[in-house]
This record gives sequence, C-alpha cells and structure tokens, in this order.
Amino acid sequence: MKMHGLGNDFVVVDSRAGGPQIDASLAIAIADRHRGVGFDQLAVITDGADLRLTFYNSDGSVSAACGNATRCIARHEMERTGKTDLTILTDRGTLQARDAGDRLTSVNMGHPHLDWQDIPLREAVDTLSLPIDGNPVATGMGNPHCTFFVDDADSVDLSQRGAAVEHHPLFPQRTNVQFATVVGPDHLRMRVWERGVGITLASGSSSCATAVAAVRRGLTGRAVRIDLDGGTLLLDWRDDGVWMTGPTAHVFDGVWFGGGGTNG
Repeated sequence: MKMHGLGNDFVVVDSRAGGPQIDASLAIAIADRHRGVGFDQLAVITDGADLRLTFYNSDGSVSAACGNATRCIARHEMERTGKTDLTILTDRGTLQARDAGDRLTSVNMGHPHLDWQDIPLREAVDTLSLPIDGNPVATGMGNPHCTFFVDDADSVDLSQRGAAVEHHPLFPQRTNVQFATVVGPDHLRMRVWERGVGITLASGSSSCATAVAAVRRGLTGRAVRIDLDGGTLLLDWRDDGVWMTGPTAHVFDGVWFGGGGTNG
C-alpha cells in the first residue's frame, strides 16, 4: 500500500498475510522513486496487540518511530476492522491510536525523552540549549531530534543546514532536524530534514519533538498547531504523552514483483 500523511509518504507492507521479507537492501530498492515505488519511510505490519509496526528509512536504516505512518496505518486498520481505538506495538513502545472524527486520526506518540543519554547524545549537555550554532533543543521521540527556533523557517537553506546537523558529532545515531518559527502562543511554522531521508513535506515525530521543545522554551502552550510544508498537524503534550492529530491518505495498493530493476 502507498499512503501519505500531509505528503510525508510511505510504503506499507502487511506481512500478516505473508509477502516479501523486508530487509535494508529491499527497502532501498522499493524506495527508489525511479525504479521502485518511492517513500520517505517503509512500514511493515506484523502480528502483536492490534498490530505491530517496524519502520525503515529510505536509506535502509531502521527507525523506532514514524508518527505519520502510524496514523495512516491506524486509519486503514480502523476502516478494515470497524474499531475506533487501537493498541499498536513499535520499537518506540506501545502506542494508542483513536478515531478523532471528521476523518482525522490521533496517535499518542508517548512521553518525550529529555535526558541526554536517552535521546541519545554523545555527552552530558543541557538538552534545552545545545552547544551548536543556533542554540537548538534536543528531544527524543524514539528517534533523536534537534530543533532550531528561527525568525523565518521558510528562508532557511534546509538542504545545506539539515544535512550538516544530521551528522553532527553530538548525535551518535544522527538526528532529525527541524527549523520552527513561532507564529503565536498556540501556532508554529516548521520545516523538516529527516535522518536517512532528507527534506520531507511533513514528519509526525518531528512535530511532536518541536511541540515539546517549544513548551520547554516557554514559547507556546502544550496544545499547538504546526504548519508544515505538506499541511497542518495538531499536537497536545498531555500527562500520558504527546498526542498528534491529522489527516491521512491511502493512495493505492500494489504488488511488488522484483528488486528494483526492470521488474520493479
């Protein structure tokens, strides 16, 4: 299945009924937008609770979390089963999803990691003020995030700055990078560079991390609207975790025949 959340696009393989065994090399082949299908992340569904999800980035690396893909798959599963609440297992932990009405889907992405060793960072530093030019905030959402608050997110050279920060030595597992502008006390504008992917139109876990960083900096309240290049997500950092709500799209179903060559 091909799906997207605000243009953040995914290939979803439901392995509960069989199908190919996904590994890094097959993920890279499917990710090729010219000879494969193309995606920002690939998600594999297996059995566990209501379902279990495993995520791959387009470079074949594994990610513990992918918020937009989780929302897309939750919506598909709700429509398939008639359920309105789901329990989803991921390497990030056990996540709850629910129908938010008006064809919107909410997922609780869990509690953020705020300590340097949990994000993880290479050494003990203040995660609210990293020793990196631009004074960013570090947050863990099952994957590492580095958030810069800037006057104008749209003027940032995302390809140059995002790529450089992704590989900053302070992040031993690399990092996702966000540039956010405060529009109001409950409103942010954000652009995203995803670890192992590059520029994306949206990112669920990045949105969660940015919302948390804004609260910690005293820039917004806990409930905030985030406008991304692909559309808008609603974030709410509650006592039980960071809830993310937004639209989803199921684009098409397909059959994978080969390994990215003429049969791909």
